[in-house]
Amino acid sequence: MERKAIIGKKVGMTQIFDEAGKVVPVTVIEAGPCTVVQKKTAEKDGYEAIQLGYQPTTEKHLTKGQKGHLAKAGEGLLLRVLKEVKVDSYDSLNVGDVLKADVFAVGDKVDATGISKGKGYAGVIKRHGAHRTPMSHGGGPVHRHAGSMGSTSTPSRIRKGKIGAGQMGAEQVTVQNLEVVKVDPEVNLIAVRGAIPGPKGGVVVIKSTAKVNVVKQAGAGISSNPQKASARVNPQKASARNR
Repeated sequence: MERKAIIGKKVGMTQIFDEAGKVVPVTVIEAGPCTVVQKKTAEKDGYEAIQLGYQPTTEKHLTKGQKGHLAKAGEGLLLRVLKEVKVDSYDSLNVGDVLKADVFAVGDKVDATGISKGKGYAGVIKRHGAHRTPMSHGGGPVHRHAGSMGSTSTPSRIRKGKIGAGQMGAEQVTVQNLEVVKVDPEVNLIAVRGAIPGPKGGVVVIKSTAKVNVVKQAGAGISSNPQKASARVNPQKASARNR
């Protein structure tokens, strides 16, 4: 599978109808145009990748270092989002080239990465799905508290990873193996089956999926050992003798 990638903006969710007339829930993404800002080389950086720039902005929203970095890709180029991706078309791409939504086609499997919606400070029930205590028999005002942390004389501390209240959401999330349902290169829109993380207007990176779809051949899981055959064809098995 060819590795492809593009940066986009989540427009929102809707539904479309496929050829069979079935409703398909999709997320619409405004993908690109993205400019190749930099090429990482194996000689200089130890690996090969490209850096894409997305979402035009103004000078006041960029630092001097960012403006100098973008100036190498084009005069007056001002982009707010920079992401590094690995693609198979590395050799054919040059700094200044523009990628649009048509890098993907209908039927492609992709992974969508974005920043999930921030939920603010949340307790263990909302944040981790913990259970509350019984509501009767003198439970007191602690029904939604975290309860005992299990810290005894050994190890006399709370272990890392223990669930608790805290900031919920606003973290990078990747949804894998989504299907591209529709591509409109004229308006740079890609419709992906299913939901992707982030609010409307959030930045999303779409890449060819890292999942490997293994196609099982018919009869591949059937053993040739007669002792493991079904009782219908092996009369030596107890299940066949007891019928």
